[in-house]
Amino acid sequence: MKLFSKKWIKSKSPRKQRKYRATAPLSIKRNFLNVHLSKELKEKYKTRNMMIRKGDKVKVMRGEFKNTIGVVEKVSITSSKVYVDKVRISKKDGSKIPKALCPCHLMITELKLDDKKREAVIKRRAK
Repeated sequence: MKLFSKKWIKSKSPRKQRKYRATAPLSIKRNFLNVHLSKELKEKYKTRNMMIRKGDKVKVMRGEFKNTIGVVEKVSITSSKVYVDKVRISKKDGSKIPKALCPCHLMITELKLDDKKREAVIKRRAK
């Protein structure tokens, strides 16, 4: 197993970018879960993106489920994936399972604001 390098700055090589994302500690992987806000939310909170959380309402912008609007069921920091309630794939036996989505393919349309930490982040970013 390769160790994470704190000295790595950037590279055009996809191999090195994948290695950086795969071996990053959770404190850095958390930052990969920032998702763009809709135009209304951008104007309201004066910020372009925000950390996605369970309970946020999102719109899928790319892929097979494009334009699907749903609520976030689960956020996996270790795999940097998001699970949305209306995005499901069917297996051969007929059962449906949630499909993991990349956060870069999503856009937040409605924030879940019943959390003090999220309110603090919004206030801090507004300054």
